Amino acid sequence: MIRTYEFLAQRGIFWFDILDILFVAILIYLLIYQVRGTRSVHIFTGILTLYLFYILSGYFMMTATHRLLQKAFFYIPFIVIVLFQPTMRNILASIGGIFVGRKATKEKSAQLCAETARAAFNLAANRFGALIVFERKQGLKNYAETGCPMGGALLTADLLLTIFYPKTPLHDGAVIISDGSVLAAGAFLPLSSMPLPTLYGTRHRAALGISEETDSFAVVVSEERGEVSIAVSGTLRKIDSEKELELEIIKLLKGSKG
Repeated sequence: MIRTYEFLAQRGIFWFDILDILFVAILIYLLIYQVRGTRSVHIFTGILTLYLFYILSGYFMMTATHRLLQKAFFYIPFIVIVLFQPTMRNILASIGGIFVGRKATKEKSAQLCAETARAAFNLAANRFGALIVFERKQGLKNYAETGCPMGGALLTADLLLTIFYPKTPLHDGAVIISDGSVLAAGAFLPLSSMPLPTLYGTRHRAALGISEETDSFAVVVSEERGEVSIAVSGTLRKIDSEKELELEIIKLLKGSKG
């Protein structure tokens, strides 16, 4: 039987071989990008560790351990499907988003970035909490349906200040922005299960949760500390100025990884 490298040496390397390698590299990149900073990293590491023990137990003829792990690995594909369901969904959505993703116009994007930054730091100065989620390639319609439809209202700082004023009925939920318009307000988001410092509350956990479940990012304002933070890909970072927030939103809406 001819080995793989011998076979390639005989027939040569063609353009579709490079395409094959590139496709696998893209899939690996999407996997790493989706699992970084989440619990999936630890689960994936645990599976690799068990597989290493499986190989070593066979090499050192540890029969009982080898057979136990061999039987356990029969169920690994089913476990992976259950545990990595959100990750696999995000990878598929990212691939689909390449072809059907929507982008706001440059003018509209610049406007919403400036308006959001102004509103966020105005809210922070008044110690009013807020949670603003920006849709990117993956749609957020299912989350928007949990809140109050806004009919694609034009995003302005005044509108955000009104929504998050403490005495309004929608101030506790999230505002969802899609293509530069307000899709919904008062929406409920999935909460992150990642351990957080006690100084972070439900808003921060929800901001992290939506950034873990989708490719969206969230701006969150703390009413206790008057701080503005941004959640991207399961990570939370404090923003120190209005201009910094504006530039960060512009970068993320252009498709940067944050």
